[in-house]
Amino acid sequence: MALEMRVLSMDDWDVWFDHLELAFGGVPESPQHRETFRSLTEPERSLGVWDGEDCVGSASAFSFRLSVPGGGAPVPAAGVTMVGVAPTHRRRGVLTSLMRRQLDDVRAGGEAIAVLTASDPAIYGRFGYGTAAYALSVDVDTTRVRLSVPPGTDDVRLRLVDPAKALPDCERVYARLVARRPGMPARQPGWDLKTLLDPEGHRGGASPLKCVVAEGADGEVVGYARYRVAPDWEQSGSDGKVQVQDVDALHPAAYAALWRYLFGIDLTWSVRAFGRPVDDPLLHLVSDVRRTRTRQRDALHVRLVDLPAALGARGYAAPLDVVLDVEDAFCPWNAGRWRLTADADGAARCVRTEAAADLALSVRELGSAYLGGITLASLAAAGLVRELRPGALTRASRAFAGDVAPWLPHGF
Repeated sequence: MALEMRVLSMDDWDVWFDHLELAFGGVPESPQHRETFRSLTEPERSLGVWDGEDCVGSASAFSFRLSVPGGGAPVPAAGVTMVGVAPTHRRRGVLTSLMRRQLDDVRAGGEAIAVLTASDPAIYGRFGYGTAAYALSVDVDTTRVRLSVPPGTDDVRLRLVDPAKALPDCERVYARLVARRPGMPARQPGWDLKTLLDPEGHRGGASPLKCVVAEGADGEVVGYARYRVAPDWEQSGSDGKVQVQDVDALHPAAYAALWRYLFGIDLTWSVRAFGRPVDDPLLHLVSDVRRTRTRQRDALHVRLVDLPAALGARGYAAPLDVVLDVEDAFCPWNAGRWRLTADADGAARCVRTEAAADLALSVRELGSAYLGGITLASLAAAGLVRELRPGALTRASRAFAGDVAPWLPHGF
């Protein structure tokens, strides 16, 4: 029987999602997670591959708006998600056909970029995605590590609040932070509720989700932390751990006050946080960075779908005039030579040109450099970018670089 690809009908959602669970190991999601993802699914952007009555392949996308270098308006982006192929139908071109249809649809819909988090990063490079942002995990021994806090920290008031009741204030803080750091999605309706997902089966013995808010002198909420406490006991006494989900704040004093609170929770001896920015200010507050054990992994992968629109939508750190010779076999409309110019204010324009190229690279490397965290110079050192005109690499690398590391604060 021939395989059939079709746009998802919500009547088929349960079968479609059951397939996805199987593709990711067969462990059922909690009812809370399942219902949340059902509510967030955009059926018109969701694809299924069917073998008779069986769903054997899936891919979906969320309609995101993503912050980019320059601090301007977030850029429309397709948040690629729920990609899976049944183990019975591997190596039959199912994934390639899904990626082909999806990127064609993204282009037709006017989104310049697609982004994803990869369960297996090796898969997506062949479709033009480049690793553009990393995430940091930290594990701090709070019996040996202290914090040096900035002036004003003692003036910050902290209050424990029910996470659901605090959500509107927390979302206002988050919204103000989006423009400050590339890679952050401006939250669309419904996405705020994902931050509150807290099924008991996912806690691993830890407490329900807790929330502490930081307030300024006028009572305005200027920061928040969401966390769980995992109590534990040894013969010598307590050995609890604080599991940090989110810490966001509008100014350094509030940020430090929240971390000081997390470090000082009674009967706990360590703080663990996952998915932090790689340049997290916490690393400059701790007294002993060696006992703040860190681990870095890939987080956000970027694919330029409409190359001139994407490069023209972000800001640049320096004036730029460079001709890029771009390879893109999967989306050939991006291939060829492009002249990218940016003025002193960072405003950019990208157009086709017949001029001689200054740099040669693939669309994957442009995706990696797009959010300003991966430099073109470092990619060139790995042999992935070729300098064709002396001096062009240094100028372009400086212009593409950002002031802060890009960061994806939550998965999708």
